[in-house]
Amino acid sequence: MSDSPDLLMADWRKSSLSGTGNDCVEVATNLPGLVAVRDSKDPSGPVLTFTPKSWNNFLTGIRANDF
Repeated sequence: MSDSPDLLMADWRKSSLSGTGNDCVEVATNLPGLVAVRDSKDPSGPVLTFTPKSWNNFLTGIRANDF
C-alpha cells in the first residue's frame, strides 16, 4: 500500500506573472482534500502536498507579509 497521493489527475498551473520560463512553482488545487506543489523545472520530481486549509493559511501569511 502506498502513502503517496494519486497525482495523475492533477491540473498543474503556474502564476500568469511568471512569464514563459520554467523557473516557477506549479500548483494543483483540483485534487480532493489536497493541494500539490512542484518545481516546473522538474515536473517528474518531488511534490509537496498540503491540506487546503494549510495552503490557504500559507497564502494568507504571504499576502500579509508575515514571512
